[in-house]
Amino acid sequence: MRLAGTVVDAYGRQYRIELADGTTLLCVPRGKKSELVCGDRVTIQRTSPDQGVIGALETRRTLLYRSDNFKQKLIAANVTQVIIVVATEPSFSDELITRCIVAAESQDIKVLIVLNKCDLGERLASATAALAPYEKLGYPIVKLAARRNGSPLLPWLAEQTSLLIGQSGMGKSTLINALIPGAAAPTREISRALHTGKHTTTHASLYRPSADSALIDSPGLTEFGLRHLSSEEITRAFIELRPLLGHCRFRNCRHDIEPDCSVLAAVHRGDIDPRRYAAFRSLCAEIG
Repeated sequence: MRLAGTVVDAYGRQYRIELADGTTLLCVPRGKKSELVCGDRVTIQRTSPDQGVIGALETRRTLLYRSDNFKQKLIAANVTQVIIVVATEPSFSDELITRCIVAAESQDIKVLIVLNKCDLGERLASATAALAPYEKLGYPIVKLAARRNGSPLLPWLAEQTSLLIGQSGMGKSTLINALIPGAAAPTREISRALHTGKHTTTHASLYRPSADSALIDSPGLTEFGLRHLSSEEITRAFIELRPLLGHCRFRNCRHDIEPDCSVLAAVHRGDIDPRRYAAFRSLCAEIG
């Protein structure tokens, strides 16, 4: 008898599959090659009371992954919302935030930014200022201190399959523990010497904050390659550029040095944040 389930943990070639009644089985795929991720929906065949074999993979509605010149790394499937977690300490990467947003926008996935560790008041103002360009674009920002109270995030999780993503040390696992009683996600302090986070989450896991929501915790990132995207996809992923597309003199305008470029004109008017434009040009140059 075939059963339907969702991948809630991925450990190499073994996967924990959650069935409709909430029970889980440890399963392996039939073939030698497997590229399943948290959030995937699959059919399985039970081989023992607590084990099974994975058969078919259902069509994914969304798939988030990163890639470079040599390989790609799948992150999560069927996500409806990407939650980028940053913190007042350690310092966060503006470039990484942009790359996560581009990846989400390319899949038409909603984006939410969480600013954690807001109880560190002396660093709150500078962190808030760094996030201002994203808030101006309409990306919501939720401020909280996960060690004290993660509940400000709860209303944003309803009826969503959300992915927590970000650098190590931003407090993703602490946030999971605040929202999911009994999750026991491992946490570690930040490195004082390097002022960076230490990796604690080694694989992605899916949790259920409520009956109508899912929350996927992912390992900390240091980079997010976007080699799988075309220049056109990158351009459309910068939402402030979308209304300007099609209004340049040249149909194949790269929005770089071309005359009568609507994007360059908007940059010169101050309608587009210079950091965002620089990030756009950098990503386009990276993929050639």
